[in-house]
Amino acid sequence: MKLRRSLLYVPGNMPGMLQNIPVFETDGVMIDLEDAVPLQEKDAARLLTRNFLRFFQNRNKEMFVRINPLDTPYAASDLQEILPALPDGIRLPKADNPEIVERLDTLLTEQEEKLHLEIGYFKIIPSIESAQGVLNCVETAKASSRIVALAFGAEDYTASMEIDRTKTGEELFSARTRVVWAAKAAGIQVIDTIFSDVNDMDALRAETVLVKRLGFTGKSLVNPRQIEVVHDVFRPTPEEIENAVEVMEAIKRAREMGTGVISLRGKMVDAPVVTRAARTLRSAIAFGMIEYALSDEVIHGEK
Repeated sequence: MKLRRSLLYVPGNMPGMLQNIPVFETDGVMIDLEDAVPLQEKDAARLLTRNFLRFFQNRNKEMFVRINPLDTPYAASDLQEILPALPDGIRLPKADNPEIVERLDTLLTEQEEKLHLEIGYFKIIPSIESAQGVLNCVETAKASSRIVALAFGAEDYTASMEIDRTKTGEELFSARTRVVWAAKAAGIQVIDTIFSDVNDMDALRAETVLVKRLGFTGKSLVNPRQIEVVHDVFRPTPEEIENAVEVMEAIKRAREMGTGVISLRGKMVDAPVVTRAARTLRSAIAFGMIEYALSDEVIHGEK
């Protein structure tokens, strides 16, 4: 499982921040060519980003580039300049419908053929940022096999809804829920929106705890100081890991006895419980917190 707990935005027109990317302890970085870059600096940002990606070959984290929306005159130049430097993928803003993702998929295929890369090399993270995007996100999440995660952008979403964004986030609940449903139905990860107040770590933690409970697997960030809090929330606790191991060992005994259910401390262990335990263990393994051999035969009863 690829960890995408934290995806940090870095403006493509700021060489000082670009050169610090290797030391940021984040799972992934999104070099931004869109909102963070003024129109008069778009060309410079592409050049800086391209040169950085070419220089930073021994990467210790995923590198995505947020291009400008496909319906702007800047997106084609973004792709033409950036893709030869081999980012891991593209963060697609304003993914209001599946057709936009399909268009990007076609453009990426054309570039892969030119660069003699395996088709599918470049990944896509569509960003759901409007009322229309939320309504269409179930179809959008399934629009391309390149999609590894679905992202939610609250700033543009609240603007499209003509409402204010608050720290408590009640106004985002229904949209967040629908984006999570879409991602889970498509079998991909789901990344929550930024938390813009970089000085309020308590509110950041509270929001991250909430979105984890809703089903989000990661969060977009605007400041490296936010990384530690987000990682701490998404990291399984020792108690969760211990319980997951107990569940897995219990169902292993059940499989050996020829049954699909078993009791553990007075509670029934069946397929949904095993699925949740397996998810916790996969996360703990990916974090390097535990070594454990997961078996599909044990989890699903398959041989």
